[in-house]
Amino acid sequence: MTLPPETPRPEALPPRAEYPRPDRDRSARWLNLNGAWDFAADGYEGPITVPFAWESRASGVHRTWLEHGTYRRTVTAPAAWAGSRVVLSFGAVHHHAVVRIDGAVVGEHTGGYESFEFDVTGALAPGVPAALEVEVRAPADKRAIAHGKQRSLPRDDYDGVSFTPTSGIWQTVWIEARGRTHAASVALRGDSLTGIDVTAVLAGDAPAGTRVTATADTGETVTVTADADGVAKGRIDIADPVLWSPERPHLYRVEVRTGDGDGADLVTATTGLRRFEARGEELYLNGERIYLRGVLDQGYWPDTGLTAPDAAALLRDLDLARGLGYNLVRKHLKFEEPLWLHEADRTGMLVWAEPACPSRFSPEAAAAFEAQLPAMVERDGNHPGIVIWGLYNEEWGLDWDIPGSAARAEAAVHAYERLRELDATRPIVENSGWSHVRTDLLDWHYYEPHLGEWKDAVARLASGEQEAFPVRLGPDFTVDKSLYGDPAFPRFGVPIVNSEYGEGFTSLERAWHLRWETQELRRHDRFAGYVYTEFADVEHEAAGLLDADRRPKDWGGAVPADVNADTVLVLDLVPLAAGADIEPPAAPFTVDVHVSHHGPTAASGTVQAAWVPAGTPHGTAVPAPAATTDPVKAEPFRLSPAVPLTVPAVDGPARLLVWLADDEGRVLARAFLDAAEVEPPNRRGARPGEFADAPRPGLD
Repeated sequence: MTLPPETPRPEALPPRAEYPRPDRDRSARWLNLNGAWDFAADGYEGPITVPFAWESRASGVHRTWLEHGTYRRTVTAPAAWAGSRVVLSFGAVHHHAVVRIDGAVVGEHTGGYESFEFDVTGALAPGVPAALEVEVRAPADKRAIAHGKQRSLPRDDYDGVSFTPTSGIWQTVWIEARGRTHAASVALRGDSLTGIDVTAVLAGDAPAGTRVTATADTGETVTVTADADGVAKGRIDIADPVLWSPERPHLYRVEVRTGDGDGADLVTATTGLRRFEARGEELYLNGERIYLRGVLDQGYWPDTGLTAPDAAALLRDLDLARGLGYNLVRKHLKFEEPLWLHEADRTGMLVWAEPACPSRFSPEAAAAFEAQLPAMVERDGNHPGIVIWGLYNEEWGLDWDIPGSAARAEAAVHAYERLRELDATRPIVENSGWSHVRTDLLDWHYYEPHLGEWKDAVARLASGEQEAFPVRLGPDFTVDKSLYGDPAFPRFGVPIVNSEYGEGFTSLERAWHLRWETQELRRHDRFAGYVYTEFADVEHEAAGLLDADRRPKDWGGAVPADVNADTVLVLDLVPLAAGADIEPPAAPFTVDVHVSHHGPTAASGTVQAAWVPAGTPHGTAVPAPAATTDPVKAEPFRLSPAVPLTVPAVDGPARLLVWLADDEGRVLARAFLDAAEVEPPNRRGARPGEFADAPRPGLD
């Protein structure tokens, strides 16, 4: 990972000192305003550390349910900025901010996740100190505003999976110098795969009629003149285009110059040439079939809430997700920082991006939800890594009632249509999980503790035989939720993606479910991908593969990177329990094995196996096989025919390592079976593969 340019020396760093917009770079002339501010709120007066929410320990305030607070500090724009326009920028402030300089209002903004800025040229003279004040209102009752997983008072219907709120300034605050006429917005789109379409919206002294030159780092350029509305549109044709993909995440830097001479404005924006699309029930990136192997990431940290404690921690999450075998991160109910999105672009991680939802329905709440969308697309639409836009999640903000309410169904459709107007280059999911009325991906959320039932339900969902599944909406409230909120929605022809699954109470149980549930998703070629819940623990929700500090848990020998690999083994059995997939066979034992392969060319070899002592992991040394199958060949995106694997008996607990090796002995896929005695029935009558009285992870 790399930090953006122009980072000050470590000894001079305020909190989150890096330039926050490497994807839209103006770091040559900027001033970070993070650090110590004066703060006054109900029952509190003292310092606060920006950019950490006042509920967080890192802020120094560490108080919850404050609904009003005022930040103050002195700011001086550098004298060298004389003659430039000065812009005050906020990464995010929850929820309503009124900004004053020397007592005069320079702007206000509503929306707790959006970035926003004000031109303060007339209020902040370079070289002259001024008093900057940010007054914030953050309602405790958040049910009618976009707040995602922040806890509300009164409580949300989904309070059990909500977390400590994030109120006040929670992303970087800074000022920067721009030209007298400048590009306030730069949109780059590379979905043509042959060039970059550029749209610059100008602001400042004279937007209309100003000349704009956009130059790619390859040297190709285009010069256009802004129209009467200050909008300049052009196209940079790339003579030898290099496409962006996870395997080769090539980025183009585009220098956008507004005006001429020494006073010209300059911003460097970044994008890639890529096209992500649905073709029937399949997904394609740049014309090549792709399968999504995703993980849900809520973007919380123990002492800093929704704000990453530092840039290194923020960017490291992408390395960790990749190390777990994932090629996509679903950033859940949160606009993640541009710094993280830029790193995803740079390192080749696919992203499912989505806004925060309200939790109760009203026309006003639906309008407030949609009001976020222009800011989301304007800020983040250049990122090639973002391949899916999400909208509502599980009918949150729609009262869990799309099927029974024309108004709520229309709100989901209207949000889809609004986002499609803003950006037609990406698939959109209008209501993640179930009750779809208009969507480009048919996604579903399903939590099932019994692996036999999981196996059967996944098969029925894949075939189309089953359209609904039980969803626990409360401790004593379970309903059947259909994939479809509209009987006219097509049953075939739309890609199907599981975007939430996972079970188990302990880390060992969760890793066991990860192994077996994922293999059942891979069994069915109709599915276009999956998203496991989840990446890391958040407060009381201990469903992560990593703990809240991003440390690996005890996975009982499971290797998530093997589970989520391009090539995996699919075994035809229902395991008994975590740590005891089968009982030790007293006679030779046969299991049918398939290969699921998502590479560009076929994978072939033989499946081999060997008994090793219980708990022995797959290691760098491949043991001598005790059993080998006939050759097997897996065509891309097609489950191979079964090959029988017969292994000898074993005396007592042991682990059966299973692997696919090609003709040269290279290991292409790994799995294992734990053999141990199981006491039937499980305690309190639980079925094999089910944990009696184990808490469910809840809705996400």
